[in-house]
Amino acid sequence: MDPFEVRIRFTSHLTHLTASHTTHQRAAIFALKNRSMDEDLHSCILEQLETSTLNTRANIMYFIETLTSLAKQEGALEFVRMMQRDILRVVDAVVPGDGSGAANVRVVRKVLSGLGEKGVLMKDTVVELEDILKEREREGGEGNLFVSAGGDEGTPRRGNGVRLDKRQIEQRIEEDRERHKRARESIWAVPGENEAEMERLWEEASEIGEDDWIAAQEDMLERRQAVALG
Repeated sequence: MDPFEVRIRFTSHLTHLTASHTTHQRAAIFALKNRSMDEDLHSCILEQLETSTLNTRANIMYFIETLTSLAKQEGALEFVRMMQRDILRVVDAVVPGDGSGAANVRVVRKVLSGLGEKGVLMKDTVVELEDILKEREREGGEGNLFVSAGGDEGTPRRGNGVRLDKRQIEQRIEEDRERHKRARESIWAVPGENEAEMERLWEEASEIGEDDWIAAQEDMLERRQAVALG
């Protein structure tokens, strides 16, 4: 694949992330298979964080933990270094200072804790970022998706009073439920049982196909139209 095709394919992976860990592993494996373009792939992550919906930003935040963990295992440390360098920009994108991302504070806090435990981030860095999160949490109404600010009581809004799309709220609730379910199931997981699954996903991260190309182009066109209308 040429660089443009890789960016298109990886962007499609990012915009189709869900609460399913398989989608995160598939995207991470694709990135590692194309590690020669690590800077371009990293820029794709930042671009999507700064232009996507609240839910997509949350999913990409969880993906970052998966990517950096696999990158350390595979020796692709440039992904880790770039994320260390730009972690403040990442936090600003997922939980903006205007309060619009208050519902993502808990997500960011959880991922930062995981990155600290895995040695991706220094403990001092995690502490400093936690101070920022506390401030954003206060500004945004404690991360409540349903804070009413100057409108009808109970109207779904995010912390700064901006109305949230009902579909986004329902999607977020469903994905949070799925993550909670998976977290409970992981308590009973047997170490090493996912190795076969990982190998299968690695093999599936193949060359881009015609269907992938068409779907990615359609996604990009829709995204540009949404940005233009916004």
